[in-house]
Amino acid sequence: MPDIPMTVVALLCLASVAAGWIDAVVGGGGLLLLPALLLGLPSTTPAAWALGTNKAVAIVGTSGAAVTYVRKAPVDVGMAVRIGLAALAGSSAGAFFAAGMSTDVLKPVIMMVLLAVAAFVILRPAFGTAPAPGPATRRQRLAAIGLAGLGIGCYDGLIGPGTGTFLVLALTALLRLDLVTASATAKIVNCCTNAGALAMFAWQGTVLWKLAALLAVFNLAGGTLGARTALKQGSGFVRVVLLTVVLALVANLAYEQWVA
Repeated sequence: MPDIPMTVVALLCLASVAAGWIDAVVGGGGLLLLPALLLGLPSTTPAAWALGTNKAVAIVGTSGAAVTYVRKAPVDVGMAVRIGLAALAGSSAGAFFAAGMSTDVLKPVIMMVLLAVAAFVILRPAFGTAPAPGPATRRQRLAAIGLAGLGIGCYDGLIGPGTGTFLVLALTALLRLDLVTASATAKIVNCCTNAGALAMFAWQGTVLWKLAALLAVFNLAGGTLGARTALKQGSGFVRVVLLTVVLALVANLAYEQWVA
């Protein structure tokens, strides 16, 4: 466990609450918590330790949000689990190759994928405001398993931030869901990706367990509250939060990359 000032620990706890809330509503809580860990941990700490600790925190908050959603949202749990199992395999593979990744690579990659998400949501104002008529076809379900499962799962293990957001977008498009139901489904899938990636990071010994346990308590509180808020406010609210979070994070990362 590195020596971290108490003021930094307190700020990380606040970031963990906010990340849990954001992750439950639209996904992408790691886009807040992971940069906070990268900045808060000593500069000599390898990036893999921040990635591993982030996963140990995220799996707790995501599980709390998933339980809250399943109790109140019309989630196809069987389909979510099938996608989740594919995602678990993908995230385990991604995490295996993540140990050598540097922070210099993380920030530009995160910013690029965020810009793509923002452009998509802005250009499709009606996206996810209501479920599409009719059930998803067999081909769409297989595509969801391949893209949202293996593909995004691999990204989650390799880099992580934005996984929940990408899952929400992919599930909304492929399974013809509204944003609230897609968020609920994504939480179940995200539990699997987090479990696969965390198992690999734990095996590699790159998790700060004491810090993760503390931050997980705050992340769980934020995740449970976020799920309740999304269920109460509906898809329109989820879309506004999605755009706000994505654009704010793009601006922050751009500032760190080219100005700071």
